[in-house]
Amino acid sequence: MLHQTPLIATIIGGLVLAFIFGALANRLRMPPLIGYLVAGIVAGPFTPGFVADTHLAQELAEIGVILLMFGVGLHFSLKDLLAVKYIAIPGAVLQITFATLLGMGLAWGMGWTLGQGLIFGLALSCASTVVLLKALQDRRLVDTRRGQIAIGWLIVEDIMMVLALVLIPALSGLLGGTGEVLSTGEFLITLAITLGKVVAFVAVMLVFGKRAIPWILERVAATGSRELFGLSVLAIALGFALGSTYLFGVSFALGAFFAGMMLAESDLSHRAAEESLPLREVFSVLFFVSVGMLFDPSILLREPLMVVATVFIIVIGKSLVSMALVLAFRYPLSTALTISASLAQIGEFSFILATLGISLGILPPEGRDLILAGAIFSIILNPLVFFGVDYLKPWLDKREGYAKEPETENAAMCAQQQGHTILIGYGELGQLVGEELKAKHQPFIIVEDHPDIIHDTHLPDTPIVYGYASAPGVLDDAKIDSARCMVLTISDAIVAGQLITYARSLNPNITTIARASSDLEAEHLKEHGATHVIVSKREVAKNLAMLVG
Repeated sequence: MLHQTPLIATIIGGLVLAFIFGALANRLRMPPLIGYLVAGIVAGPFTPGFVADTHLAQELAEIGVILLMFGVGLHFSLKDLLAVKYIAIPGAVLQITFATLLGMGLAWGMGWTLGQGLIFGLALSCASTVVLLKALQDRRLVDTRRGQIAIGWLIVEDIMMVLALVLIPALSGLLGGTGEVLSTGEFLITLAITLGKVVAFVAVMLVFGKRAIPWILERVAATGSRELFGLSVLAIALGFALGSTYLFGVSFALGAFFAGMMLAESDLSHRAAEESLPLREVFSVLFFVSVGMLFDPSILLREPLMVVATVFIIVIGKSLVSMALVLAFRYPLSTALTISASLAQIGEFSFILATLGISLGILPPEGRDLILAGAIFSIILNPLVFFGVDYLKPWLDKREGYAKEPETENAAMCAQQQGHTILIGYGELGQLVGEELKAKHQPFIIVEDHPDIIHDTHLPDTPIVYGYASAPGVLDDAKIDSARCMVLTISDAIVAGQLITYARSLNPNITTIARASSDLEAEHLKEHGATHVIVSKREVAKNLAMLVG
């Protein structure tokens, strides 16, 4: 029966296996992304058992790429980039250049062509956004100078990879792919036409899209229909991606990236991000599963030295280049080590480049397998690289005591707080609570794990602790021991209960206020020491009833 419903079998099989192996990876304290790739390997044609339809998986992966790029554009912050532009822009460009040359050198040693080596090298040069942000958040480095440099560096890498995705199809023939081999004159004309289309597309998006997309969102939001609003976000992402391809000949990825950037200009961008997140995550998972399906594990036995060399370039070669560049800009060794550790892995764009290279007939299957093996091993090794940097921290602090990274203004504001309120979560509900506290002139500290949520909070004088509230040290940074009250706006009652217990262990007199969606959750929070629990439906019903008659 399954062969009659290959689409359903591919989607269900991919998601179920992704859940199983993703949960296992999380249990082993590895990024779930590793589990998704392993799920793809298990569902792929190179392993026994269930085999999903690879062609359908690739089409689903295209949607995943569109939504991934839409998310990158939605969270793109020009402000973050400009804050560290003097090191992030030249540093990222030079690092990509050197890392690409290292990859091309390894490809040359394997007897590959120049075009094959270029795609291979580019794929090894760009780090994973997901892995990097998680590593910085776990160590509460997002708000530090080092974290800002790493994020800005990553933004530049993303921009360069988007440009590569635009240019590679136009030059596929020259790179040894399925396209027509062009003469010098034809190459220059093709390049000029391609860049002209990109410039025209960017101009249209900046002039028309910047106004049209926020306007559409505002009109849809005015209808009050949540499902229609969520559908409008998805339609904008997919519609602009498809339209840009048909009208301007640019890639799905570039169209989706710019749609996300333009949508970020709207005041409703955070709500749009929240509404589209579940679907983006589902198709992103299917994208990683589809990439894993292409991986032939026998490469580990056939070319073990090439796998080791690929991992070496990613983890050691690229890291040393990054560290040298940061030191050349006269930053401390601690900053250089943090940046190099952050970039010592590859991820989403590497997979997109590998898939594109295969589809254009440029990259050989061995190149794709080496890239996937390098990604898997580098992501597994990345926590160990950071552990090494953390291990050296006491020595670095002692060595660089005179040149330690200065305390940021935000960290200084946190340190000065006494008798304040800690606001856990700054989504839609958290922002409303924050506005009320601000109106009452009550000091508070925000704890939020999504930096993009608070870019446009309009609360410049409010201290913020970036990171998961349940991560070690986050509540300590929020001065939990001297806080008067803790308000939890997060919807996860299990995590909220853990936070309340921890808060009371450090500050027995603290008032804790939490939300619950049911009486069962309220009882759970009370058992963990919550002072007040607001049951959403009950409070709404009570207020509505008060207005009757």
